[in-house]
Amino acid sequence: MKVVYFVRHAKSSWAEPALKDVDRPLNKRGLRDAPFMGKLMNAKESRPDALISSPALRAKTTAYYFAEALGIEKDEVQLNPAIYEAFTGELLEIVQQLPDAYGTVMLFGHNPALTSLANKFSSTPIANIPTCGIFKVEATVASWEAFKEANGRLTAFHYPKQYFA
Repeated sequence: MKVVYFVRHAKSSWAEPALKDVDRPLNKRGLRDAPFMGKLMNAKESRPDALISSPALRAKTTAYYFAEALGIEKDEVQLNPAIYEAFTGELLEIVQQLPDAYGTVMLFGHNPALTSLANKFSSTPIANIPTCGIFKVEATVASWEAFKEANGRLTAFHYPKQYFA
């Protein structure tokens, strides 16, 4: 069994329109949601073997908050430039290239690819993975190379508005 928690970065700031997209930080809500959702994952789910993030500031900051909540050193978060601006198929390829020593990983990325990917593994349509939303995909495979929609299914979906009014 291989498990991936796909995490959309927490809410980012548009306060400085001149910033490059990759450099946008989290806003106030993102700074609230990322630590909260990291703690939620620590309490509800199994600890991942690896945290892999887009290098975009909003994604890696989200990953760092999750790492802290999960008791993982910040410098253990792996940054993968291919996640930034990846399409659905490219995200699957990234997962399929993971070392088989990992049983569970957490991947931090962006929409619209994450919503599209969630729908490949879900029997119920998902309109949108909200910011700091997390979906868990379990695949009955021994190797990451075999991780595909035919043998995986979405088994959990968490997002901040489930917990905040």
